[in-house]
Amino acid sequence: MTIEKNKYQDQSLFNITWPLFIEISLHMSMGIIATLVLSGYADNAVAGVGVANQIINIFILVFNVSAIGATILIGQNLGANRIKEARRLARSAFGINFWVGIVMTIVVVAFGGVFLQFYGLSGEVYGYAYTFLTITGISLFIEAIALALSAVLRSYGHTRETMFVTVIMNVISIIGFLIAIKGLFGFPVTGVFGVSISIIVARIFLVVALFYFVYKRLALKFQLKDIFHINKADVKGLLTIGIPSAGENLSYQFSQVVITSFVAITGDAALAARVYILNISMVCFLFTMAIAQGTQLLVARYVGAGNYDRALKRGIKTLKIAVLVSLTVSLAVALIGEPILAVFTDNPSIIAIALPVLWAIVFIEPGRAMNIVLMGSLKSVGDVRFPVVIGIISMWGVAVLLSYFFGVTLGLGLLGIWLAQGIDEWLRGTFALKRWKSQVWLKKIAIKKESA
Repeated sequence: MTIEKNKYQDQSLFNITWPLFIEISLHMSMGIIATLVLSGYADNAVAGVGVANQIINIFILVFNVSAIGATILIGQNLGANRIKEARRLARSAFGINFWVGIVMTIVVVAFGGVFLQFYGLSGEVYGYAYTFLTITGISLFIEAIALALSAVLRSYGHTRETMFVTVIMNVISIIGFLIAIKGLFGFPVTGVFGVSISIIVARIFLVVALFYFVYKRLALKFQLKDIFHINKADVKGLLTIGIPSAGENLSYQFSQVVITSFVAITGDAALAARVYILNISMVCFLFTMAIAQGTQLLVARYVGAGNYDRALKRGIKTLKIAVLVSLTVSLAVALIGEPILAVFTDNPSIIAIALPVLWAIVFIEPGRAMNIVLMGSLKSVGDVRFPVVIGIISMWGVAVLLSYFFGVTLGLGLLGIWLAQGIDEWLRGTFALKRWKSQVWLKKIAIKKESA
């Protein structure tokens, strides 16, 4: 076994995960801070920006197609000590995201108003949403490049670097938010417009810093030819894994668009409450996201090296930890729900709608933990179609249908919608657990090796 192979196979889950935990915490806290700052400006701004962000997230998931594929394939190649192939994949992922980013930026800026009309927004809420969507949409191609570069760094185990960059980016964003909403340093209050501009500035810093670290840590310098001469085999490989993998997330985001339209039917207060609850619930699955991503990196390397039993055990160990932590955190959040909500808003109607939903989160989170950890692990071993097939069936056949039935037909409102999504999470999580334990993915790997 070579030195390189030891290095990539024997990196501990803790060393990979703790920077990821901090990085994801910072990403999520950014949404919470933005919501807090905007809530001091106007509840309608919170609702509008929340809807616009949902649309932005859908396009970011498109960029994740090659990023997810790069994370898995680079990890497998590093585990198998195929260093040259790993570096070529990094260049290909960069080239793909560059062009996809350009196209998606044009689409968002040109058709932002059309997308927002689907939600049935009007008045101030629509105005805030349109401003945020069109301005931040201009920088989507920067976000696409940043996602590719982050995936490359993480695949090599350089999670501390991406964490450091996120810290600085958040500081830039927060200062920008305070200038825009509070008029910090004597600047005029520019509201949602100023918040959008600060996000663009932060994204520019992000991509410059990531270029620096990719070159510094990996001695990998991207050139103009990487944009115009992309390896066709790499494109096929990245898309073969990336499209089904991102397809699950894409399906989820589209289902959330429909579910948000159900929430909008119940009124602006429910729409604002949903944004606050989404921000609070992030705390509950924050640890799960970090440890699942770390596990995904390690499982990909173990599979690349042929250590299948180690990969299987790693998935189950991570699952147990994630379920326990998510259940504990969600219960703690529910117990102190009212003081937490009071930080975001003093509107009694919004608080009354949101409080029961916090207890529904206690039911949801263990199922979500199963889903996140094991679906991610299945993707790492190459079993990429199963998560998207189960995801589409459950998200639309369970989450969307039951959200309308519980929330609108039965009149349970936001609580009914959240319970419906909990049933969906548990169903997908249960299927993922059965799939992982059955080791069907191991048979698929054996068939691929025989074919090769």
